[in-house]
Amino acid sequence: MAGALEGKVAFITGAARGQGRSHAIRLAQEGADIIAVDICSQIETVGYPMSTPDDLKETVSAVEALDRRIFAAQADVRDRESLQKAFDEGTAQLGPVDIVLANAGIAPLSLEPSPQEWYDVLDVNLTGVYHTIEVAKPSMIEGGRGGAIVITSSTAGINGIGGDTPGGLGYTASKHGVVGLMRSYANTLAPHSIRVNTVHPTGVNTPMVVNEVMQKFLEQDPQMGQAMANALPVDMIEAVDISNAILFLVSDAGRYVTGVTLPVDAGFTNKR
Repeated sequence: MAGALEGKVAFITGAARGQGRSHAIRLAQEGADIIAVDICSQIETVGYPMSTPDDLKETVSAVEALDRRIFAAQADVRDRESLQKAFDEGTAQLGPVDIVLANAGIAPLSLEPSPQEWYDVLDVNLTGVYHTIEVAKPSMIEGGRGGAIVITSSTAGINGIGGDTPGGLGYTASKHGVVGLMRSYANTLAPHSIRVNTVHPTGVNTPMVVNEVMQKFLEQDPQMGQAMANALPVDMIEAVDISNAILFLVSDAGRYVTGVTLPVDAGFTNKR
């Protein structure tokens, strides 16, 4: 039986691990081929360990084990030329892109905050999303097949949370900012049958959230930890929970869904 995404190609940023890897696997399970990119190196203001080339290789192996094609490249979403090169090489091998997941993001929350955190998180989480869509948009329009774009935001994209450090403020600002991008793109790309939405996860069980630095950050402000509580009796959700929501948004099941902010948050937003 053919999958829901048979014959489709998906372009995914931040695909080396965490949510990005989960999305690559879930879409491949439904028949999609994958163009996977990730920085696979450290950004100085990010306290937790970021992805590595070996992480990206694991994503490749996981997709290939599903008998799907995958093109993987190291690329920094802040560097539009690098991202364009990866996209062009990927489409040359796999064909035109139908699905874009602008998933790459950082959370530079630290006990010793620096002003640079603000600039780095905006560059990755907001400008990087803009770059991701801009490098893919022309070929999607020219292809005339329509398509779907999903931007990974956060509960911090629809709530005033994150604390008062440069990194925390920048994270919340960036996750709100991509909602504005989504709404604008949803309108401008609608004539081309390209749908654009955001997903807003609560805390997800990934290396960006589950690490010593993030744990210490929350411990030093117990009120913030309490404010991060979900309505449903779960501390965190799994990456596949976001992947399943994205699968709906990019498949024909969501063919008329565009311009929406979809919380996948165990009731976090409603509780507030």
